Amino acid sequence: MNNKLLIPLVALVFLLSMGVFFLTNPSYEKSIRAKYYFEIAEYKLALTLSREAFALDQYNRMAATVMAQSITSLKYVEYISMAKGYMKEIDTIATHEYISDADRAKIKIICEIMIDSYVKLAPSVITDKKLVDDTAMYYQKFEQLLEKVTQRK
Repeated sequence: MNNKLLIPLVALVFLLSMGVFFLTNPSYEKSIRAKYYFEIAEYKLALTLSREAFALDQYNRMAATVMAQSITSLKYVEYISMAKGYMKEIDTIATHEYISDADRAKIKIICEIMIDSYVKLAPSVITDKKLVDDTAMYYQKFEQLLEKVTQRK
């Protein structure tokens, strides 16, 4: 057999055997599924599958990475969810003709909580840019609200 054909053939056989290994090994199969769900923003399912894959094989780096990234992404999702809820609450307060000192204090505490929560978030290169951008937008809104509430006193 010609050497020019032998090297690509060996490489092809090697890649195919790796593919078969990844698809038949339960840990790697779950980590591939977890990666898929992570990519389509199903972070809870990705976390569950990556934990299962990691439990099967603690040397599965893909499972460990997807698990860590899913946890980080879920923190962002939770922050955005909290921010939306608090914004609705603040909007309800803002519709009153007169905003009492108690309501101002409530808004101030909400803003401080959300600003502190944002500082604790740690994005990575893999974290979805939309999640990071949405979180930063809410953070800026809470900073602006805090500034307005503290200036009016």
